[in-house]
Amino acid sequence: MTHPLQAAQLISNRRQFFGKAATGIGTAALASLLNGQATATAATSTDRIGGLPDIPHFAPRAKRVIYLLQSGAPSQVDLLAHKPSLEKLHLQNLPDSIRDGQRLTGMTAGQKNFPVVKSPYKFTQHGESGRYLSELLPHLSGVVDEMCFVHSMHTEAINHDPAITFFQSGHQQPGRPSLGAWLSYGLGSETENLPSFVVMLSQNTFSQAQPLYDRLWGGGFLPSKFQGVKFRSQGDPVLYLKDPAGLKPSQIRPLLDQIAKLNRLRQQEVGDPEISARIAQYEMAYRMQTSVPELADVSDEPESTFKLYGEDAKTPGTHAANCLMARRLAERGVRFIQVFHRGWDHHSNVQKHLPGIAKETDQGSAALIADLKQRDMLKDTLVIWGGEFGRTVYAQGNPATFGRDHHPRCFSIWMAGGGVKPGIEYGKTDDFCYNIEENPVHVHDFHATILHCLGIDHERLTYRFQGRDYRLTDVHGNVVHDILT
Repeated sequence: MTHPLQAAQLISNRRQFFGKAATGIGTAALASLLNGQATATAATSTDRIGGLPDIPHFAPRAKRVIYLLQSGAPSQVDLLAHKPSLEKLHLQNLPDSIRDGQRLTGMTAGQKNFPVVKSPYKFTQHGESGRYLSELLPHLSGVVDEMCFVHSMHTEAINHDPAITFFQSGHQQPGRPSLGAWLSYGLGSETENLPSFVVMLSQNTFSQAQPLYDRLWGGGFLPSKFQGVKFRSQGDPVLYLKDPAGLKPSQIRPLLDQIAKLNRLRQQEVGDPEISARIAQYEMAYRMQTSVPELADVSDEPESTFKLYGEDAKTPGTHAANCLMARRLAERGVRFIQVFHRGWDHHSNVQKHLPGIAKETDQGSAALIADLKQRDMLKDTLVIWGGEFGRTVYAQGNPATFGRDHHPRCFSIWMAGGGVKPGIEYGKTDDFCYNIEENPVHVHDFHATILHCLGIDHERLTYRFQGRDYRLTDVHGNVVHDILT
């Protein structure tokens, strides 16, 4: 039996060995950052910084993703899913055969009746594709020929936090890397002056909006340098970029060099791979001191831009302003841009709340598609719009002031650009928009398809943690090839 002191010595020696090995890696990474050299890690990605050496696995359709996540779950039957049969079914009780024993939330489980409520909003056809869209989305109706509507999305989570965590990380419980972190890890960055993964939160205008936690764009068990960087609409765009009080700009570079030396010494001592991530983050922050103010200053945009995005785009923190910022980030090489917009959780008074939130998001979302297309960027930018689940066709509460409850069984999202077929619909639900009849798309399928658009085989993008190889799609997921060009 090994003596405790001998065991401690063995552990110490092991740490020193791995620490020295890690130091070499960390030093090389820092040298790459300081020299501004892009690492050619794949034949088709010679301008890329970092990433895995075997990625992309095949020719990508998209270079970047802009994900407009609508937190709170938009009602598909009032926005995207045209169900004319609901005219005849209005106020009839949802048949038991349709619900088929599916679980309900605690908010409607006690209801005696489940009256079907048709959408109070008119759906009309638009574009050459003839896609139906709600009157609440007049601007998006002008770009329907660029959009792919997926009406057969489904998920396993029935409550907001596990559902949005599922969409963000492929797992309902917190702790896994987010989608953006996985992409940052696998693909690296196209720019050394900005993060590869940026997050923006629109200003909340709904008192009952669901909270959003920083872990939703976290790196999980991946090194922290891959987590999303939050850009703010008030104050400094990014926290802690300003020089400390009393320091001149000329003093910062030597200070960072000394901090890097101390970090490398510490890394050699303990072998913590997070230290190399810390070095990289210091260097990124240094470069962002110049790049972020220029990025955030939209005064160089012509008036035609604000006519396209709307006057709201001049107000930081609005959805329109964040969509404009997303385009500016995409132009500058940011790999994954995520815009969160809250306020879709309408358990009562849909007719009171839905028009306002739809108006907040409609013009900016449509402008983003049009803007990317006119700049010849839509073809390699995948734009996604959708929530964490759908809404019930039956009324929650009084049908006169109805709300709609959570519905994970089927809901609609749309995608545009980045290798997705334009002007099509995929998937079919029943007349009640309650169950999927054709071509179901699970969250894991959704993730697999996004990765595929970026040239990644979702089964091969893995990270070993605690003795197991993890991936975004876990042991699931199928690419939805039918929606791809």
